[in-house]
Amino acid sequence: MSYRFKAPYSSWILWICIYGASYEPLELKVWPLRKYSWVSFHFLCFVPNDIGRDVVFESFYMVKQLDFLAGFSYYRLVYFSVLIDVFLSWFSGTDDFCPGGSIYPNPKESSLFLSLGRHVDVYFPSRKRSRISAPFVFSGERFEQKKPSIEVLPDECLFEIFRRLPGGQERSSCACVSKRWLTIVSNIRSNEISDNKTTQALDLNYESTDKKGGDVSEVEDEDVAGGYLSRSLEGKKATDVRLAAIAVGTAGRGGLGKLFIRGSNSSRGVTAVGLRAISRGCPSLRVLSLWNLATVGDDGLCEIAEGCHQLQKLDLCHCPAITNESLLSLAKGCPDLTDLTIEGCANIGNQGIQAIARCCPNLKSVSIKDCPLLGDQGIASLLTSASYSLSKVKLQALNITDVSLAVIGHYGKAVTDLSLTSLPNVTEKGFWVMGNGHGLQKLKSFTVKACRGVTDLGLEAIGKGCPNLKQFCLRKCAFLSDNGLVSFAKAAGSLESLELEECHRVTQFGFFGSLINCGAKFKAISLVNCLGIKDLNVGLPPLPPCESLRSLSIRNCPGFGDASLAALGKLCPQLQNVELSGLHGITDVGFLPLLESCEAGLVKVNLSGCPNLGDKVVCKMADLHGWTLEMLNLDGCKISDAGLVAIAENCQLLSDLDVSKCTITDSGIAALARSNLINLQILSVSGCNLVSDKSLPSLGKLGQTLLGLNLQQCKAISSGAVDLLVEQLWRCDILF
Repeated sequence: MSYRFKAPYSSWILWICIYGASYEPLELKVWPLRKYSWVSFHFLCFVPNDIGRDVVFESFYMVKQLDFLAGFSYYRLVYFSVLIDVFLSWFSGTDDFCPGGSIYPNPKESSLFLSLGRHVDVYFPSRKRSRISAPFVFSGERFEQKKPSIEVLPDECLFEIFRRLPGGQERSSCACVSKRWLTIVSNIRSNEISDNKTTQALDLNYESTDKKGGDVSEVEDEDVAGGYLSRSLEGKKATDVRLAAIAVGTAGRGGLGKLFIRGSNSSRGVTAVGLRAISRGCPSLRVLSLWNLATVGDDGLCEIAEGCHQLQKLDLCHCPAITNESLLSLAKGCPDLTDLTIEGCANIGNQGIQAIARCCPNLKSVSIKDCPLLGDQGIASLLTSASYSLSKVKLQALNITDVSLAVIGHYGKAVTDLSLTSLPNVTEKGFWVMGNGHGLQKLKSFTVKACRGVTDLGLEAIGKGCPNLKQFCLRKCAFLSDNGLVSFAKAAGSLESLELEECHRVTQFGFFGSLINCGAKFKAISLVNCLGIKDLNVGLPPLPPCESLRSLSIRNCPGFGDASLAALGKLCPQLQNVELSGLHGITDVGFLPLLESCEAGLVKVNLSGCPNLGDKVVCKMADLHGWTLEMLNLDGCKISDAGLVAIAENCQLLSDLDVSKCTITDSGIAALARSNLINLQILSVSGCNLVSDKSLPSLGKLGQTLLGLNLQQCKAISSGAVDLLVEQLWRCDILF
């Protein structure tokens, strides 16, 4: 009887693999792969000799070399079936039947194999020549064996093998073999992973074996692209090989969601090759940050745009090779982009930003700094296209003019956070038009730094045009004066916080005028390095108090003195947080009235850098506000043990105490340790040269509640004592 087969190789070889798995190994000396038993013989019986049996032999040796991945017969069978399916897919032809006859043209050759027992007509299509070198050569009645190696296989064949592996763990294991395998595996896209029917059938067979109590360990397929993982590469660690490893390793463990690359290896830096691996292996990537990468250009970002369609946040900082072409590709490939940060990219201009504005309707945050090619056209397109979604805008060191500010003032209907820094071409007209555009109705936080266009007229317009403004920060605004500040305070009725830094034309009259004319919601004011602030020479007339102010911060204003401080105490009776730092002009005389005027009770007090404040202030503060005081910084003040005794007896809520560079001794530390009221968590005695090893028992007792202890520059404390403290206070971070 004659039988004809018209099924593809992959179907009948699956039957052979499964059926042959139940046979025992045959002891044949001429057969070097006898542990694969009946399956191997019958498979070769079906494969014509001119198709290249050397390919089949190589596949068996590949299975043998892959045994290190899994020691069980189930995995050998899986890899064997995958390899056979791969090799057979390399040969194609017509569907014609071949005439019956022996499949062994050489009679000697057929004697080496088992006979099928009857005449069989076998169908096989026309073949291509094998593209690999076989480890065996047929010579008469014996085999001449070459050194077997899987490395003879071309990359295309390995690619086909790896993409047919059943799960992410198997592919990750293969990637650990060599850089070549890692490169191949990392270039497999998620949609290229084969849904192989042979593998599925073998998985079912494996599961049934496992349920019957077999010795096959369970393999979990974890190819879930959820994007739960974060990875960061910095400096020398930032290479293409590591990116490829990240792409392969995270694919089966939840998927990569955030990738941060800071700097690059000087000799083997990140290039388009590494980003291509991320693109193909991490489709779930949502956050990408690239800093200081001179070797990354448009090719790399185009790869990201092609494969990472879920990208939402992009941060490009000092990447000079990136141009508008990258943003064009990202705009088309990543329409869900919501957060864009560009800094120091000299080749990005209006065209790229316009593409982002057109294709990314959900854009919510934009931060652009130091891009000289970007002008009014790019900024205008962002505001007009994302008028109802863009909520955060930060522009710094750009060549934009008053036109951009006019567009912001008119189309920034959703903007809640606006920052303008170092815009030399913006004038007073730009700020005036922006304020009168009536588009910034939702603006809550506004920061202006180093803009010469900020004047009294523009500032008043902003106060009127932003009715919901709560936080306002002005830094290095040289042309702002007292009149503009007072006018702004009157117009901004919702203002809660005002910060002035290096505004040297603002004097004490503008400062007190803003406090008097502010709204009922005003809570905090800060003055930093304002040289125009001088001490009051004349007393202020009776003024209504600013009941809403809770926080006062004055730092490095050398003209601020006792008279101004005493007036503040009367004007602001509800202060809770006071920061007076770097003020050499205030003494106990000016600070005591402030302590007596505060009715609500001080919570946080920072007096660092005020060398003329002493124990009298500390004792009075502990007596009047010890029941509310939580943080006290006396760094550089004239405080002795008497001040520490007053703190230990009255400040039961104090958790953070800094007495660095004070004249305290071991007796003061002992007083703190004896107190049953105080429960310090942070203590700093840095630079206290009179504190010695005698304070070791007291510090050990305080350490029961301490989480941080600063002993830097305490010259009288030995390193041995510090070692004992480190051993004893294992919960506490000790600086020495």
